[in-house]
Amino acid sequence: MIRVVLADDEQLTRDAVAALLSLEPDLDVVGQAADGVAALRLVGELSPDIVVLDVEMPGVPGPDVVERITGMGVSTRCVIITRHARPGVLRRSLEVGARGFLPKDVPVSRLAEAIRRVHSGGRYVDPDMAADSLAQSACPLTIREREVLAMVADARSGADIARSVHLSSGTVRNYLSSAMTKLSARSRAEAARIARDRGWI
Repeated sequence: MIRVVLADDEQLTRDAVAALLSLEPDLDVVGQAADGVAALRLVGELSPDIVVLDVEMPGVPGPDVVERITGMGVSTRCVIITRHARPGVLRRSLEVGARGFLPKDVPVSRLAEAIRRVHSGGRYVDPDMAADSLAQSACPLTIREREVLAMVADARSGADIARSVHLSSGTVRNYLSSAMTKLSARSRAEAARIARDRGWI
């Protein structure tokens, strides 16, 4: 039996997927979590073969949970499911160790197939999501622009950013202004969000 933990903050979705997966003869849903913290706890307690994670959960988002599980040195493998497939999130999830990535609107038979493939050592990435990620344009930002936008995304102030990168506040403002122009963003927060969604920071 392949032992599975499900993590999704939507209880109705979680319960429905658990019920459907339990009909599969080789899958056993051994635990459910409503957020990333609970998912990490269950992985530590139950050592499941697979954990299926929603991208957007309270506390610790799916890709961050994957990164922490990878760092735990356990044999649990991770599959990400999402309602909104952004190419940057796909790339980040794979970079931190996810072995599967697919949309929430797939039939449960395809999720079961992905779980089996990942359990056997393979990968499963939804073909449409993979194509969208490959088709995305190259990053227009310089290394410095990406660096300061990453700090904006982490909610640092302009003064904090200037101190961290050893630049003047005016120079940091120039980098942020340039990044905003390139990304057609109305604010530095929007520019950071766009860059993160596209996997550039």
